[in-house]
Amino acid sequence: MKIRDIPFLFPFFLQLMRYKKCSPREKIPLKDLHPCLRENNSESQSGKGHYFYQDIWALQKVALHKPRKHVDIGSRIDGFAGQCSALCTVEFLDIRPVDLGLPNFSMTRGDILSLPYGDDSIVSLSSLHVIEHVGLGRYGDPLDPQGSQKAAAELCRVLTPGGNLYVGVPLGRERVCFNAHRIFSPDTIAAFFSSLDLVSLSGVNDEGFFLEKASFADFYSAEYACGLFHFTKKTEVVPSEKREEL
Repeated sequence: MKIRDIPFLFPFFLQLMRYKKCSPREKIPLKDLHPCLRENNSESQSGKGHYFYQDIWALQKVALHKPRKHVDIGSRIDGFAGQCSALCTVEFLDIRPVDLGLPNFSMTRGDILSLPYGDDSIVSLSSLHVIEHVGLGRYGDPLDPQGSQKAAAELCRVLTPGGNLYVGVPLGRERVCFNAHRIFSPDTIAAFFSSLDLVSLSGVNDEGFFLEKASFADFYSAEYACGLFHFTKKTEVVPSEKREEL
C-alpha cells in the first residue's frame, strides 16, 4: 500500500461494516482483508496502450488470413503470441525459453539476428514491439548499434512471397533510449523493410487513441507512439515465355 492510498481506507472500512451488516454470520478475519482501493471507476481498467491495441490488431489480421501455422518472434507471450494459439498453431521464437503447456504453442530458442528458418519459408510472421530492443543488451543480447536494422532484414529474408508480416514498433522523434528501446521515424521503418510491400499502417498515437488507418504524417511529431505495419513480400512475376518453359 502506498501513502496516496491512505485516504481511501476510510471508505473501505465503511464498506466493510455495511457488508458485515448484510451477512452478520460470515467471519472475515483481519488477515484476510485485501483492500482494493481505487478500482471503482473507468480509469482503473487496464485497456488502452500500445500492447493492448497491437495485440488485438495482430489477432484480427491472423484471423482474417487463417494460416495453418503462425510464427512469432519475441512478442508478448501473455498477450498476442499465447492468444494466437487459439486461432492456429503457433511457433514462438525467443532467446529466453519458456514452457507454457499450451497444445497449439511450441517454443523455439533462437536469435532474431540469425533466424533458424530458410529463405522465403514463412507464410505468416509477426514481431511486435521487439526489433527496437535488439542490440541494446536489455535482454542479454550482444550490443549492436545496427541491431534493429539487422533484425528487420532477417524478417524480410524468411517471409515467403505473398506471405504476411506484422510488425509493431515505437514511432516518433527518432532516438535511442538506452538500454530500453529505440524510437523510429516511420521513414526509417519503411527503409528497413523496403524489399516488402506495405499493405496497411495502423497505430496508437501519443494520446493513446487507436488509428486504424494511419499515415506516416500521423507520427512525425509524436514523442512515443506505436506503428503497426502490415507487410507482404512481392511475388515474382514470371514472363509468359518463361511460364511455357516451366
